[in-house]
Amino acid sequence: MTPRAADRARYDRATAHLDAPVAIVDLEAFDANADDLVRRAAGKPIRVASKSVRCRALLERVLARPGFAGLMSFTLAESVWLARAGFEDVLLAYPSADRAGFAELTSDPKLAGAITVMVDDPAQLDLVDRARERDGLEVRVCLELDTSLQLFGGRVRVGARRSPLRSPAQLAELARSVARRPGFRLVGLMAYEGHVAGVGDAVAGSPLRSRAIRLMQAAARKELAARRAEVVRAVRAVVPDLEFVNGGGTGSVQHTAAEAAVTEIAAGSGLYVPRLFDNYTSFSGRPAALFAQPVVRRPGVGVVTVLGGGYPASGAAGPDRLPVPYLPEGLRYDPQEGAGEVQTPLLGSAADDLLIGDKVWFRHAKAGELCERFEELQLVEGDRVTAAVPTYRGEGRTFL
Repeated sequence: MTPRAADRARYDRATAHLDAPVAIVDLEAFDANADDLVRRAAGKPIRVASKSVRCRALLERVLARPGFAGLMSFTLAESVWLARAGFEDVLLAYPSADRAGFAELTSDPKLAGAITVMVDDPAQLDLVDRARERDGLEVRVCLELDTSLQLFGGRVRVGARRSPLRSPAQLAELARSVARRPGFRLVGLMAYEGHVAGVGDAVAGSPLRSRAIRLMQAAARKELAARRAEVVRAVRAVVPDLEFVNGGGTGSVQHTAAEAAVTEIAAGSGLYVPRLFDNYTSFSGRPAALFAQPVVRRPGVGVVTVLGGGYPASGAAGPDRLPVPYLPEGLRYDPQEGAGEVQTPLLGSAADDLLIGDKVWFRHAKAGELCERFEELQLVEGDRVTAAVPTYRGEGRTFL
């Protein structure tokens, strides 16, 4: 029996009492992935990206482990909810225009002490000030550095379009604006190198593309490391007591941790290890989050149909955004139908061994987005479900 076949047998036994669709997290794999992130971080604390987990019970589990400290949230409403739930260090990773959220933040000392908001434009400070319902509470602020690699005088750009702030002078100027402004305190810098951390460099069947990605990422890491160090020096000249400099992502943990200017690493997807994180030369993880759909039809030889499963991930549309049939091995989509909203035909010889009611296990393309489809995650230890915990959706929270 192959390791994957053994996992399938375990998951089928563990969930035999549950009807599909069902989502699980294999706690042994989850914990092993957490240990690997800590190993790669080489002593620097890891701030957990909540959007990649979207389950409070699992956020609490990982934060209880040595090597993890703090959360990185994705909306202000989520940040407020998490802080009210007892999480004491929440960095909002994206600028917000949530006026009601800022009014709540600036009127509650507990929230103001726990949440750090992201800023890359003075207009965002203006929005916070207009939302204030009382004076006296300082808002904790983090500045974001654009990490994109720009070549040929900026005519070629590699990386996400995030912050407009690139140079040490730009970051230092905004730092001075925050420092001069009553009601705000600059506490951190963030720089997320998504073109390194979120792009696999070992694309199956594409050796030339893989080599091109590795060359790009090597150049990007070298350029960013030098520029990030200069930015940190420039900002610390304005705010010497800066609390943290955050960088990284699951795919670049060890590289970012090696930079002296960085004090903490961000990661989250590496806990679940969705399919987009299979193609890296620098690390390998264990798939920990899966979902199962039931076989509901057997249309013919070499084909079964499962219920639903059309759960595409965000990003540029393409086959790599689809969940992948994982267990049993050897199933693939019908290219004329793909993953359907209500039914999904699956082709392959493995289909002939499946009966009506059997489970087919899938891996999502991304991490936390799976939780928007399920109210509960079944936590599997060995061949048993030992707990069922609510996702954000299960707690009635859908932030985006």
